[in-house]
Amino acid sequence: MKKLAFLVALALELAVCGCGTHTIANTTPATTTSGSWEAELTGGTDQASLLNFVTTFSLNNNNTITSGPLTITGFSFLNAGKCFANGVDATSQSGTATLVTSSADQVTGSLSFKVLSITPAGNTLSMSGNLTGTSSGTVTTAGTLSNGVVVGTWSLTGGGGDPSCASGGNFLMCQGTNTCTTP
Repeated sequence: MKKLAFLVALALELAVCGCGTHTIANTTPATTTSGSWEAELTGGTDQASLLNFVTTFSLNNNNTITSGPLTITGFSFLNAGKCFANGVDATSQSGTATLVTSSADQVTGSLSFKVLSITPAGNTLSMSGNLTGTSSGTVTTAGTLSNGVVVGTWSLTGGGGDPSCASGGNFLMCQGTNTCTTP
C-alpha cells in the first residue's frame, strides 16, 4: 500500500509540476498591403526624368513575415516620355516585397519593382528600396499596412540603344493618400 501511495504521490507531483511550464509564444501576425501607391523619381536626365507613376498592387500572406510577389492590378506613368508609353499593354510590371511587423505594430521591409517597356521595346526601369509603415494587426488578426513609404534607388536601361533612356537616381514611393515629397 505504501508503494501505491508513493506512486500516486509521484504521479500527482509530476502532473502538477508539468502545469505552468508551457510558454505560449508571443507572435505578431502578418501584415498585408493593397491599394494605390505613387512613385516620384529624382535624379534622371533628359527622357529618363519623366518616370513618375501610380500603381495599384496587393501583397497577401499569413506568415509573421509577409514576403512574396506583388499582385499588380494597375499602372500608369504620370508623365511618360519616349522611354515608356502609357496605355493597355504598353508596359509589363513585376515586383516583390517583404514586410516584417514588430510587436509595436511598426512595419519594416523591402520592395523591388520593375517596369519593362513593350512600346518602345526593351527599356527597363528597376527600383529597390526600404519600406516602413504601421500595421493595424492584433495578436489574433492580420494587419493592413498604412502610411507605407518606400525610399530607394532606381536605374533605367535602354534596350533600344537610346542614350536618353539610360539613367538612375533616387525614388520615394507613398501609399494611398500620403503625399510624396522628394527625399
